[in-house]
Amino acid sequence: MKNMMRLLMAAGLFALSPLAQGLEVILAGGVALRSWENYRGPSAHDNWWANFIRASTVQIGITKAKKPNERIVWIVFRPSYITRGKENKIDYIPKIRETAGKLGVQLVYVDSADAAYAAINKAPRRGEKINSFYYFGHSNPHAFMLDYSNDIIGASTQWMHENDLAAKIRRDIFAPDAECWSYGCYTGQSMSAKWKAAFGVPMWGNTESTRYQPVGEGKLPAGAGRWVR
Repeated sequence: MKNMMRLLMAAGLFALSPLAQGLEVILAGGVALRSWENYRGPSAHDNWWANFIRASTVQIGITKAKKPNERIVWIVFRPSYITRGKENKIDYIPKIRETAGKLGVQLVYVDSADAAYAAINKAPRRGEKINSFYYFGHSNPHAFMLDYSNDIIGASTQWMHENDLAAKIRRDIFAPDAECWSYGCYTGQSMSAKWKAAFGVPMWGNTESTRYQPVGEGKLPAGAGRWVR
């Protein structure tokens, strides 16, 4: 069978599908409300509503430059952008959708942590494997916090906890050499190790906070501590 495929390729009668390039999944968490954060003084977050959105597009640009045929699924936690948009009197939902269209990526809006798990599981198609996974959003050592300081000040009501990973995300959807990164704060302290235990692939995370100022310059976020996996 392999020899036949080689002959067909040499004759120009068979070509590998672009899907052979693989799949990248990007998960963008939600932004905080300024009305909550203004009470927190120096510890306030999210001065710019688009920190996690812009970080996602920076990564999309990097991937497209390296692997033009890579399929990208961009999962965005929608409720926080609705509420922040109402606060700022700007509708961010169509803006994000328009950005996804211009970049040629598949946008999947989710409204809960359970929906985010489901979207990750459904991302691969026709035997694809996830070659790379990126998270941009709030987190602590043990969880991705999709809606931090949006519904409740300084807290999260929609989170993806390290102890739920193995039960809620399929292990078989990841390529054996998948590259996974969390650009949330502190995930290198615990969640990175739990990710590897759940899926057999490491996830880079920072031991301290992550800083999103570089995304305004077209760069990925920077870590205050060490990157570990």
